[in-house]
Amino acid sequence: MAKKVSIGFQNKAVMLPLNKILPIRQIKPSDHGFGKYNTILASIREIGLVEPLVVHSQGGVYHLLDGHLRLKALLETGAVEAFCLIATDDDAFTYNARVSRIALIQEHKMIMKALEGGASEAAIAKALNVDVGKIIKGKTLLVGIHAEVVHILKDKPVTVHTLRIIKLVKTLRQIEMAQLMVSGNNFTHAYARALLVGTPSDQLVNPEQTKKVPGQTAEDVARMEKEMEVLEREFKGVQDDYGANTLHLGAVQRYIRRVLENTKVKRFLQQRYAELLEEFQELAQLEVL
Repeated sequence: MAKKVSIGFQNKAVMLPLNKILPIRQIKPSDHGFGKYNTILASIREIGLVEPLVVHSQGGVYHLLDGHLRLKALLETGAVEAFCLIATDDDAFTYNARVSRIALIQEHKMIMKALEGGASEAAIAKALNVDVGKIIKGKTLLVGIHAEVVHILKDKPVTVHTLRIIKLVKTLRQIEMAQLMVSGNNFTHAYARALLVGTPSDQLVNPEQTKKVPGQTAEDVARMEKEMEVLEREFKGVQDDYGANTLHLGAVQRYIRRVLENTKVKRFLQQRYAELLEEFQELAQLEVL
């Protein structure tokens, strides 16, 4: 029977006086994430509060579960009330530990949608507290990148430098690089550069352009290209076999657990093959293969 999931908030959001909202922690410039404060402050000044505060009612006051930077910014702008969601549970952990950060490509698409909706570069820059030149330059962020690559990396923590490197290779290689980044959970500029070094010249947008690595000769780069090609081939081979190997290992683990449940077999292994028994027990206790 399916378990019923209860609603975590009251059905309607409400406007609450800020003097009735009590933060559960103090905000300091040294806190993780404080770097976003100026952006939040600029956004609130320009367009107002976008994301409601989350509070929990206790004895006539409201404990702030999520939105401490927003509350600080609202107070700095002189606001006296704010739009709030009232949570039914006093749970601050989920909001502060289970945070899904917006990715670069997602942010880019939001900005482009705002521009298409009639917002000016200057207004967006002011709302985000960035130089207007960054907004203008960022309009071409995905130009030269295949749509499939954009889809693969849309919610991944890629950087501007990583995307610039991806633009240097042709479509099929772009897709390969994106898939390798996702498989290795590595989206850094350094990894993208290593993949570029391992890219054959005929897969570069400008084949005549020499791939330069600081401190390395042309011979070193050629050797690195061959090594990266071998590593990629081996990695893809392991990736292709991973599912089947995991399935087989899971079956072996279940069999070993049943074997160890037999008292006579376990006693025999303990007397004759103690080291092997220890290995079996470690395998049987693994939660994640």
